[in-house]
Amino acid sequence: MKRKAVIIGGGPAGLAAAVSLKDNGIEDVLILERGSSLGGILTQCIHNGFGLHTFKEELTGPEYAARFIEMAKERNVEALLNTMVVDISHDKVITCMSKDKGIFTIEAESVILAMGCRERPRGALNTPGYRPAGIYSAGTAQRFVNIEGKMPGKEVVILGSGDIGLIMARRMTLEGAKVKAVAEIMPYSGGLKRNIVQCLDDFGIPLKLSTTVVDIKGKDRVESVTLAKVDDKMTPIPGTEEVIPCDTLLLSCGLLPENELSDKMGVKLSPVTGGPIVDESLNTNIPGVFACGNVLHVHDLVDYVSEEATLAGKFAAEYIKEGERPINGPEFKIETGKGVRYTVPVTVHPDRAPELTTVRFRVGNVYKDPEICVYMGDKCVLRRKKQICAPGEMEQVIIKKADLKNLKDGEKIVVCLENVL
Repeated sequence: MKRKAVIIGGGPAGLAAAVSLKDNGIEDVLILERGSSLGGILTQCIHNGFGLHTFKEELTGPEYAARFIEMAKERNVEALLNTMVVDISHDKVITCMSKDKGIFTIEAESVILAMGCRERPRGALNTPGYRPAGIYSAGTAQRFVNIEGKMPGKEVVILGSGDIGLIMARRMTLEGAKVKAVAEIMPYSGGLKRNIVQCLDDFGIPLKLSTTVVDIKGKDRVESVTLAKVDDKMTPIPGTEEVIPCDTLLLSCGLLPENELSDKMGVKLSPVTGGPIVDESLNTNIPGVFACGNVLHVHDLVDYVSEEATLAGKFAAEYIKEGERPINGPEFKIETGKGVRYTVPVTVHPDRAPELTTVRFRVGNVYKDPEICVYMGDKCVLRRKKQICAPGEMEQVIIKKADLKNLKDGEKIVVCLENVL
Protein backbone atom coordinates (compact mmCIF):
# COMPACT_ATOMS: atom_id res chain seq x y z
CA MET A 1 0.00 0.00 0.00
CA LYS A 2 1.41 3.39 -1.02
CA ARG A 3 0.22 6.67 0.50
CA LYS A 4 1.22 10.31 0.03
CA ALA A 5 1.10 11.41 3.68
CA VAL A 6 0.89 9.22 6.77
CA ILE A 7 0.51 10.72 10.26
CA ILE A 8 1.45 8.61 13.27
CA GLY A 9 -0.94 9.57 16.05
CA GLY A 10 -4.49 10.92 16.07
CA GLY A 11 -4.24 13.36 18.97
CA PRO A 12 -4.32 17.15 18.68
CA ALA A 13 -1.03 17.28 16.72
CA GLY A 14 -2.02 14.53 14.29
CA LEU A 15 -5.46 16.02 13.66
CA ALA A 16 -4.13 19.54 13.04
CA ALA A 17 -1.43 18.19 10.71
CA ALA A 18 -4.03 16.20 8.74
CA VAL A 19 -6.29 19.24 8.36
CA SER A 20 -3.32 21.34 7.24
CA LEU A 21 -2.22 18.75 4.65
CA LYS A 22 -5.71 18.74 3.15
CA ASP A 23 -5.89 22.55 3.16
CA ASN A 24 -2.54 22.65 1.34
CA GLY A 25 -3.73 20.45 -1.50
CA ILE A 26 -2.79 16.91 -0.42
CA GLU A 27 -5.82 14.62 -0.82
CA ASP A 28 -4.19 11.31 0.17
CA VAL A 29 -3.83 11.67 3.97
CA LEU A 30 -3.96 8.80 6.45
CA ILE A 31 -3.89 8.93 10.27
CA LEU A 32 -2.75 5.82 12.16
CA GLU A 33 -4.06 5.81 15.75
CA ARG A 34 -3.53 3.03 18.30
CA GLY A 35 -6.54 4.08 20.38
CA SER A 36 -10.19 3.40 19.72
CA SER A 37 -10.99 7.07 19.00
CA LEU A 38 -9.31 10.23 17.77
CA GLY A 39 -8.46 13.08 20.12
CA GLY A 40 -5.63 11.58 22.14
CA ILE A 41 -5.23 12.60 25.77
CA LEU A 42 -7.72 15.49 25.32
CA THR A 43 -10.65 13.09 25.71
CA GLN A 44 -9.92 12.73 29.44
CA CYS A 45 -9.05 16.39 30.07
CA ILE A 46 -12.53 17.59 30.99
CA HIS A 47 -11.32 20.85 32.57
CA ASN A 48 -11.50 24.09 30.58
CA GLY A 49 -8.65 26.35 29.42
CA PHE A 50 -8.20 24.97 25.90
CA GLY A 51 -8.68 26.88 22.65
CA LEU A 52 -8.17 30.49 23.71
CA HIS A 53 -5.53 31.01 21.00
CA THR A 54 -6.95 28.70 18.32
CA PHE A 55 -10.69 29.36 18.59
CA LYS A 56 -10.74 32.56 20.70
CA GLU A 57 -12.95 30.88 23.30
CA GLU A 58 -12.44 28.67 26.34
CA LEU A 59 -13.17 24.98 25.72
CA THR A 60 -12.76 21.71 27.57
CA GLY A 61 -10.36 19.09 26.20
CA PRO A 62 -13.10 16.94 24.60
CA GLU A 63 -14.68 20.06 23.06
CA TYR A 64 -11.33 21.14 21.59
CA ALA A 65 -10.70 17.64 20.19
CA ALA A 66 -14.24 17.51 18.75
CA ARG A 67 -13.62 20.73 16.80
CA PHE A 68 -10.59 19.22 15.06
CA ILE A 69 -12.24 15.82 14.58
CA GLU A 70 -15.12 17.57 12.81
CA MET A 71 -12.67 19.59 10.69
CA ALA A 72 -10.91 16.35 9.69
CA LYS A 73 -14.24 14.68 8.81
CA GLU A 74 -15.28 17.65 6.68
CA ARG A 75 -12.07 17.18 4.68
CA ASN A 76 -12.52 13.39 4.40
CA VAL A 77 -9.34 12.58 6.29
CA GLU A 78 -8.97 8.80 6.53
CA ALA A 79 -8.06 7.31 9.92
CA LEU A 80 -7.28 3.74 10.94
CA LEU A 81 -8.14 3.30 14.64
CA ASN A 82 -6.95 0.49 16.94
CA THR A 83 -3.88 0.33 14.71
CA MET A 84 -0.46 0.03 16.32
CA VAL A 85 2.63 1.13 14.40
CA VAL A 86 5.40 -1.27 15.36
CA ASP A 87 8.18 -0.10 13.04
CA ILE A 88 9.11 2.59 10.53
CA SER A 89 12.11 2.01 8.27
CA HIS A 90 14.58 4.69 7.21
CA ASP A 91 12.95 4.79 3.77
CA LYS A 92 9.49 5.42 5.29
CA VAL A 93 7.98 1.93 5.13
CA ILE A 94 5.56 1.69 8.06
CA THR A 95 4.76 -1.68 9.64
CA CYS A 96 1.38 -1.74 11.43
CA MET A 97 -0.85 -4.24 13.12
CA SER A 98 -4.53 -4.30 13.99
CA LYS A 99 -7.21 -6.79 14.97
CA ASP A 100 -8.97 -6.43 11.62
CA LYS A 101 -6.03 -6.29 9.22
CA GLY A 102 -3.33 -8.24 11.07
CA ILE A 103 0.21 -7.12 10.18
CA PHE A 104 0.53 -4.91 7.10
CA THR A 105 2.89 -2.30 5.64
CA ILE A 106 2.44 1.15 4.13
CA GLU A 107 4.94 2.95 1.91
CA ALA A 108 4.70 6.65 2.67
CA GLU A 109 5.99 9.54 0.61
CA SER A 110 5.97 11.72 3.73
CA VAL A 111 5.59 10.86 7.42
CA ILE A 112 4.53 13.20 10.22
CA LEU A 113 5.49 12.01 13.69
CA ALA A 114 2.75 13.05 16.14
CA MET A 115 2.87 10.32 18.80
CA GLY A 116 2.69 12.68 21.77
CA CYS A 117 4.30 11.94 25.12
CA ARG A 118 3.89 9.73 28.18
CA GLU A 119 4.32 10.22 31.90
CA ARG A 120 7.57 9.47 33.65
CA PRO A 121 6.95 6.19 35.56
CA ARG A 122 7.78 5.45 39.17
CA GLY A 123 10.61 3.16 38.09
CA ALA A 124 12.40 6.14 36.55
CA LEU A 125 12.17 8.10 39.82
CA ASN A 126 13.92 5.65 42.17
CA THR A 127 11.39 6.39 44.90
CA PRO A 128 12.27 4.38 48.03
CA GLY A 129 9.80 2.42 50.12
CA TYR A 130 7.33 -0.41 49.59
CA ARG A 131 5.29 -1.13 46.49
CA PRO A 132 1.72 -1.22 47.81
CA ALA A 133 -1.49 -0.42 45.95
CA GLY A 134 -2.46 3.25 45.78
CA ILE A 135 0.43 4.63 43.71
CA TYR A 136 -0.67 6.07 40.36
CA SER A 137 0.60 8.44 37.74
CA ALA A 138 -1.50 11.61 37.68
CA GLY A 139 -2.70 10.83 34.16
CA THR A 140 -3.89 7.35 35.18
CA ALA A 141 -5.79 8.87 38.09
CA GLN A 142 -7.28 11.41 35.70
CA ARG A 143 -8.58 8.63 33.46
CA PHE A 144 -10.04 6.74 36.43
CA VAL A 145 -11.95 9.81 37.66
CA ASN A 146 -12.96 11.46 34.38
CA ILE A 147 -13.57 8.47 32.09
CA GLU A 148 -14.24 5.45 34.30
CA GLY A 149 -15.92 7.18 37.23
CA LYS A 150 -13.66 5.59 39.85
CA MET A 151 -11.88 7.31 42.72
CA PRO A 152 -8.22 6.28 43.23
CA GLY A 153 -8.34 7.18 46.93
CA LYS A 154 -9.57 9.53 49.64
CA GLU A 155 -6.42 10.96 51.25
CA VAL A 156 -3.89 12.03 48.67
CA VAL A 157 -0.29 13.25 48.40
CA ILE A 158 1.00 14.37 45.00
CA LEU A 159 4.69 14.20 44.07
CA GLY A 160 5.61 16.67 41.36
CA SER A 161 3.95 19.95 40.39
CA GLY A 162 3.53 19.40 36.66
CA ASP A 163 0.30 20.70 35.16
CA ILE A 164 -1.45 17.30 35.28
CA GLY A 165 -0.61 16.94 38.97
CA LEU A 166 -1.89 20.43 39.76
CA ILE A 167 -5.11 19.84 37.83
CA MET A 168 -5.62 16.50 39.58
CA ALA A 169 -5.15 18.16 42.97
CA ARG A 170 -8.21 20.27 42.18
CA ARG A 171 -10.12 17.42 40.56
CA MET A 172 -9.63 15.05 43.50
CA THR A 173 -10.68 17.81 45.91
CA LEU A 174 -13.85 18.49 43.93
CA GLU A 175 -14.68 14.77 44.05
CA GLY A 176 -14.43 14.76 47.85
CA ALA A 177 -10.87 13.60 48.46
CA LYS A 178 -8.47 15.39 50.81
CA VAL A 179 -5.27 16.44 49.03
CA LYS A 180 -2.81 16.91 51.87
CA ALA A 181 0.18 18.27 49.96
CA VAL A 182 1.88 18.68 46.60
CA ALA A 183 5.63 18.08 46.92
CA GLU A 184 8.09 19.40 44.32
CA ILE A 185 11.78 18.50 44.37
CA MET A 186 12.77 21.66 42.49
CA PRO A 187 12.74 25.10 44.16
CA TYR A 188 10.03 26.16 41.68
CA SER A 189 6.86 24.62 40.29
CA GLY A 190 6.90 22.82 36.95
CA GLY A 191 3.38 23.96 36.05
CA LEU A 192 1.71 27.04 34.67
CA LYS A 193 1.22 29.91 37.12
CA ARG A 194 -2.54 29.93 36.45
CA ASN A 195 -2.76 26.27 37.50
CA ILE A 196 -0.89 26.93 40.75
CA VAL A 197 -3.39 29.68 41.57
CA GLN A 198 -6.58 27.98 40.38
CA CYS A 199 -5.79 24.42 41.50
CA LEU A 200 -3.80 24.86 44.73
CA ASP A 201 -4.14 28.38 46.14
CA ASP A 202 -7.91 28.54 45.57
CA PHE A 203 -8.39 25.27 47.50
CA GLY A 204 -5.83 25.84 50.24
CA ILE A 205 -3.62 22.94 49.13
CA PRO A 206 0.00 23.42 50.28
CA LEU A 207 2.82 23.35 47.70
CA LYS A 208 6.04 22.18 49.33
CA LEU A 209 9.03 23.20 47.17
CA SER A 210 12.51 21.62 47.42
CA THR A 211 10.76 18.57 48.89
CA THR A 212 10.55 14.93 47.82
CA VAL A 213 9.23 11.55 48.96
CA VAL A 214 11.86 9.59 50.90
CA ASP A 215 9.71 6.68 52.09
CA ILE A 216 6.40 4.96 51.40
CA LYS A 217 4.77 2.84 54.09
CA GLY A 218 2.06 0.24 53.62
CA LYS A 219 1.90 -3.48 52.95
CA ASP A 220 -1.27 -3.93 50.91
CA ARG A 221 -2.24 -0.27 50.47
CA VAL A 222 -0.36 3.00 50.96
CA GLU A 223 -0.63 4.03 54.62
CA SER A 224 1.70 7.04 54.69
CA VAL A 225 4.47 8.79 52.80
CA THR A 226 7.47 10.56 54.31
CA LEU A 227 8.49 13.88 52.80
CA ALA A 228 11.85 15.58 53.35
CA LYS A 229 13.49 18.80 52.26
CA VAL A 230 16.36 18.54 49.75
CA ASP A 231 19.52 20.61 49.37
CA ASP A 232 20.80 22.23 46.16
CA LYS A 233 22.15 18.82 45.05
CA MET A 234 18.70 17.23 45.43
CA THR A 235 19.89 15.23 48.44
CA PRO A 236 17.38 14.79 51.32
CA ILE A 237 18.29 16.79 54.40
CA PRO A 238 18.29 14.67 57.61
CA GLY A 239 15.95 15.97 60.29
CA THR A 240 13.46 17.54 57.88
CA GLU A 241 11.31 14.41 57.50
CA GLU A 242 7.52 14.77 57.72
CA VAL A 243 5.21 11.72 57.81
CA ILE A 244 1.84 12.29 56.11
CA PRO A 245 -0.86 9.61 56.55
CA CYS A 246 -2.58 8.92 53.21
CA ASP A 247 -3.95 6.10 51.08
CA THR A 248 -2.89 7.41 47.66
CA LEU A 249 0.26 8.82 46.08
CA LEU A 250 -0.02 10.46 42.65
CA LEU A 251 3.12 10.99 40.57
CA SER A 252 3.36 14.05 38.31
CA CYS A 253 7.06 14.11 37.60
CA GLY A 254 7.35 15.11 33.99
CA LEU A 255 6.50 13.91 30.51
CA LEU A 256 8.66 12.03 28.01
CA PRO A 257 8.20 12.32 24.22
CA GLU A 258 7.26 8.93 22.69
CA ASN A 259 10.20 8.50 20.35
CA GLU A 260 11.01 4.79 20.28
CA LEU A 261 9.76 4.59 16.68
CA SER A 262 11.69 7.73 15.72
CA ASP A 263 14.90 6.34 17.19
CA LYS A 264 14.50 2.98 15.41
CA MET A 265 14.07 4.65 12.04
CA GLY A 266 17.24 6.70 12.50
CA VAL A 267 15.83 10.10 13.49
CA LYS A 268 18.38 12.08 15.49
CA LEU A 269 17.05 12.97 18.95
CA SER A 270 17.89 15.85 21.26
CA PRO A 271 19.48 14.79 24.57
CA VAL A 272 17.65 17.69 26.28
CA THR A 273 14.08 17.37 25.00
CA GLY A 274 14.11 13.67 24.05
CA GLY A 275 12.43 14.72 20.79
CA PRO A 276 13.69 14.88 17.19
CA ILE A 277 16.18 17.53 16.11
CA VAL A 278 14.41 19.58 13.43
CA ASP A 279 15.07 22.52 11.13
CA GLU A 280 12.89 25.54 10.36
CA SER A 281 10.53 23.28 8.35
CA LEU A 282 10.11 20.85 11.28
CA ASN A 283 11.93 18.30 9.07
CA THR A 284 14.09 15.75 10.88
CA ASN A 285 17.42 14.54 9.54
CA ILE A 286 15.44 12.16 7.28
CA PRO A 287 13.99 14.06 4.30
CA GLY A 288 10.20 13.91 4.28
CA VAL A 289 9.90 12.93 7.96
CA PHE A 290 8.47 15.76 10.04
CA ALA A 291 7.74 16.02 13.77
CA CYS A 292 5.32 18.19 15.74
CA GLY A 293 3.54 18.45 19.08
CA ASN A 294 4.62 16.71 22.26
CA VAL A 295 6.65 14.09 20.41
CA LEU A 296 8.94 16.96 19.39
CA HIS A 297 9.07 18.72 22.76
CA VAL A 298 6.59 18.95 25.62
CA HIS A 299 4.25 21.92 25.22
CA ASP A 300 2.31 23.70 27.94
CA LEU A 301 -0.69 24.68 25.76
CA VAL A 302 -2.51 22.49 23.24
CA ASP A 303 -3.06 25.59 21.10
CA TYR A 304 0.70 25.72 20.45
CA VAL A 305 0.64 22.01 19.57
CA SER A 306 -2.02 22.68 16.92
CA GLU A 307 -0.16 25.72 15.61
CA GLU A 308 3.07 23.75 15.25
CA ALA A 309 1.29 20.77 13.65
CA THR A 310 -0.39 23.08 11.14
CA LEU A 311 3.05 24.22 10.04
CA ALA A 312 4.27 20.61 9.86
CA GLY A 313 1.34 19.79 7.56
CA LYS A 314 2.14 22.78 5.35
CA PHE A 315 5.82 21.84 5.05
CA ALA A 316 4.99 18.16 4.43
CA ALA A 317 2.62 19.23 1.64
CA GLU A 318 5.41 21.28 0.06
CA TYR A 319 7.73 18.28 0.26
CA ILE A 320 5.17 15.99 -1.42
CA LYS A 321 4.56 18.50 -4.23
CA GLU A 322 8.15 19.61 -4.83
CA GLY A 323 10.33 16.81 -3.44
CA GLU A 324 13.35 17.51 -1.27
CA ARG A 325 14.37 21.11 -1.80
CA PRO A 326 18.11 21.53 -2.38
CA ILE A 327 20.03 23.56 0.15
CA ASN A 328 21.55 26.41 -1.85
CA GLY A 329 23.05 28.24 1.08
CA PRO A 330 24.56 27.71 4.51
CA GLU A 331 22.95 26.04 7.52
CA PHE A 332 23.08 27.87 10.81
CA LYS A 333 22.65 26.31 14.24
CA ILE A 334 20.50 28.03 16.85
CA GLU A 335 22.51 27.83 20.05
CA THR A 336 21.36 28.29 23.64
CA GLY A 337 22.87 31.04 25.73
CA LYS A 338 22.50 31.93 29.39
CA GLY A 339 19.31 30.65 31.00
CA VAL A 340 17.97 28.79 27.93
CA ARG A 341 17.76 24.96 28.02
CA TYR A 342 16.88 24.21 24.40
CA THR A 343 15.36 25.63 21.24
CA VAL A 344 13.04 24.20 18.57
CA PRO A 345 14.08 24.34 15.76
CA VAL A 346 17.79 23.61 16.21
CA THR A 347 18.97 24.54 12.71
CA VAL A 348 17.80 27.02 10.09
CA HIS A 349 18.52 27.52 6.36
CA PRO A 350 18.09 31.17 5.33
CA ASP A 351 17.39 30.26 1.70
CA ARG A 352 14.50 27.92 2.66
CA ALA A 353 13.15 29.69 5.74
CA PRO A 354 9.73 31.39 5.66
CA GLU A 355 9.54 35.15 6.15
CA LEU A 356 9.00 34.59 9.89
CA THR A 357 10.26 31.57 11.87
CA THR A 358 8.94 30.84 15.36
CA VAL A 359 11.60 29.58 17.76
CA ARG A 360 10.21 28.02 20.93
CA PHE A 361 12.31 27.40 24.04
CA ARG A 362 12.27 26.81 27.77
CA VAL A 363 14.43 28.38 30.45
CA GLY A 364 16.30 26.43 33.12
CA ASN A 365 15.28 28.37 36.22
CA VAL A 366 12.97 31.10 37.46
CA TYR A 367 14.22 34.52 36.34
CA LYS A 368 12.69 37.85 37.35
CA ASP A 369 12.77 40.85 34.99
CA PRO A 370 14.92 39.15 32.32
CA GLU A 371 15.46 40.31 28.76
CA ILE A 372 14.99 37.68 26.05
CA CYS A 373 17.63 38.29 23.38
CA VAL A 374 18.45 36.86 19.95
CA TYR A 375 21.93 37.43 18.58
CA MET A 376 22.96 36.81 14.98
CA GLY A 377 26.71 37.07 14.91
CA ASP A 378 27.59 40.09 17.06
CA LYS A 379 24.29 41.86 16.38
CA CYS A 380 21.31 41.69 18.75
CA VAL A 381 18.30 41.47 16.42
CA LEU A 382 15.67 41.06 19.15
CA ARG A 383 15.44 42.21 22.74
CA ARG A 384 12.25 41.83 24.78
CA LYS A 385 11.69 42.45 28.49
CA LYS A 386 9.60 40.08 30.61
CA GLN A 387 8.44 40.23 34.19
CA ILE A 388 9.28 36.58 34.77
CA CYS A 389 10.50 33.50 32.89
CA ALA A 390 9.90 30.06 34.45
CA PRO A 391 10.60 26.48 33.31
CA GLY A 392 6.90 25.59 33.42
CA GLU A 393 6.00 28.10 30.69
CA MET A 394 7.26 27.82 27.12
CA GLU A 395 8.67 30.98 25.58
CA GLN A 396 8.98 31.92 21.93
CA VAL A 397 10.69 34.46 19.69
CA ILE A 398 10.14 35.28 16.02
CA ILE A 399 13.17 35.58 13.76
CA LYS A 400 12.99 37.28 10.37
CA LYS A 401 14.25 35.90 7.07
CA ALA A 402 15.78 39.31 6.34
CA ASP A 403 17.98 39.02 9.45
CA LEU A 404 18.94 35.44 8.58
CA LYS A 405 20.12 36.54 5.15
CA ASN A 406 22.58 38.97 6.75
CA LEU A 407 24.39 36.12 8.53
CA LYS A 408 27.89 35.28 7.33
CA ASP A 409 29.48 31.83 7.22
CA GLY A 410 30.76 30.83 10.64
CA GLU A 411 28.45 33.18 12.55
CA LYS A 412 25.98 31.83 15.12
CA ILE A 413 22.40 32.42 16.16
CA VAL A 414 22.13 32.55 19.96
CA VAL A 415 18.95 32.72 22.07
CA CYS A 416 19.70 33.81 25.62
CA LEU A 417 18.54 35.75 28.66
CA GLU A 418 20.21 38.94 29.83
CA ASN A 419 19.82 41.08 32.94
CA VAL A 420 19.77 37.92 35.11
CA LEU A 421 22.00 36.84 37.98
